[in-house]
Amino acid sequence: MGTAQQRRGDSRSRTPRSSHFTEFISQGWAQRDEPLPDAAAVARFAARRRAKLSAALPDHLLLIPAGVTKVRSNDTDYRFRPHSAFTHLTGWGADAVPGAVLMIHRQDLDRDPVLFFRRPAGRDTDEFYADPAIGEFWNGPRPGLDAVSALLGIGTADLSDLAAAVAGIGTPIATLPGLDPDLDALIAEVQPERSTDVDAVLEQTTSEMRLVKDVWEQKQIRQAVAASKVGFDDVLSRFDEVVASPRGERIIEGAFWARARELGNDVGYDTIAAAGDHACYLHWTRNDGAVRDGDLVLIDAGVEADSLYTADVTRTLPVSGTFTPRQREVYEAVLEAADAGFAAAQPGARFREVHEAAIAVIARKVSEWGLLPVSLEQTLETEWQLHRRFMVHGTSHHLGLDVHDCAQARRDMYLDALLTPGMVFTIEPGLYFQADDLTIPEDLRGIGVRIEDDVLVTEDGVESLTAEFPRTVDEIERWVRTRRASIG
Repeated sequence: MGTAQQRRGDSRSRTPRSSHFTEFISQGWAQRDEPLPDAAAVARFAARRRAKLSAALPDHLLLIPAGVTKVRSNDTDYRFRPHSAFTHLTGWGADAVPGAVLMIHRQDLDRDPVLFFRRPAGRDTDEFYADPAIGEFWNGPRPGLDAVSALLGIGTADLSDLAAAVAGIGTPIATLPGLDPDLDALIAEVQPERSTDVDAVLEQTTSEMRLVKDVWEQKQIRQAVAASKVGFDDVLSRFDEVVASPRGERIIEGAFWARARELGNDVGYDTIAAAGDHACYLHWTRNDGAVRDGDLVLIDAGVEADSLYTADVTRTLPVSGTFTPRQREVYEAVLEAADAGFAAAQPGARFREVHEAAIAVIARKVSEWGLLPVSLEQTLETEWQLHRRFMVHGTSHHLGLDVHDCAQARRDMYLDALLTPGMVFTIEPGLYFQADDLTIPEDLRGIGVRIEDDVLVTEDGVESLTAEFPRTVDEIERWVRTRRASIG
């Protein structure tokens, strides 16, 4: 990895490599004697997850890669984020390093899991000052094997030892391919005839293991939601500046991102800051438009905590602090659909029933407004569904390490599954009336509304994790006015 990144910049002036320079730069550094960290709270939860995965695939050697950095442009990489399965099984979040690999042995071998990653090089090596990918002089200190072992409660070894460890096992390997080319090449060399069918089973299993969140995971999502509320407050406090800018959507995006970086690792996904008719584009992330008083602005944003668990919240706000009558009518229809979704989200109900409850309200509303060429009864039939013109997306998705968590789970474990305490997911109906939709009244065109909350299934119902976010029309209007006034 370091060699590849060096090659990307070979035409530029490089760090000197003379023997005199190497001798000089390798001397005169203070000794670092840092105490080992205490075990992180996540360590015991991650250990249980590893044991569960091992029991699900008892006959295989499991190699779970963190992944590698991805090139953004030439020799500039995106900020590294480990694969969610790796983080879930190790507890190593934002501080995880590229190229790390978790090894979980076959159960009958009675060997503990091992986390392989590249140990820090000494300052008497040229890696220290000449490798822009991993050199300490470029990127700061790398974590040590003993420190990570103490923090995560898992055995560690240098990445250079992985090849020998894999070759010496002889057990069929299962991995998550495509994340780490070096690991893929090593596995192909060691087991060239292996069946790759089990890789899909591993991917599916690691995804399904996250369907029910343990108490540590729930705490992380709560923290991400709380940080997101601060981010939304920041955005509203800058609404005067937002309105004054020709690219006010960018100011919204930037203000939220700044708070996400302060209170967490990053945003959990690209922020949607969609003003006016941009709100009708479900994944509007260009965020280059103006934000005008009188318009609505749909903000879909979530902070990703250092643990890499994310929130996912949407609020649609009247920029001026007051909904117009038509905007209010649409907003309250979406709110009614969201409330129906909440009412359906009970332990023992099926996941798909949350969507069915919400979309039934959407269908009734657009039918009552005369927007459909068929009756309400007919549009609700499977072969019709004309009301979906105005809400083409689903109402809910699982939430956790990925904003759309557990995406590789089987249908019967996800869409058709019974709601179980510990599940965390969104409820997010919407109505979107495109500006050029000639089938609807002119005063509806360009209005887009979505309301999205994060919920936790409990033993006796659901808890709204986003309860601190204003939600009703009156609450939303008061929130906008108060935050704008607090700065102005």
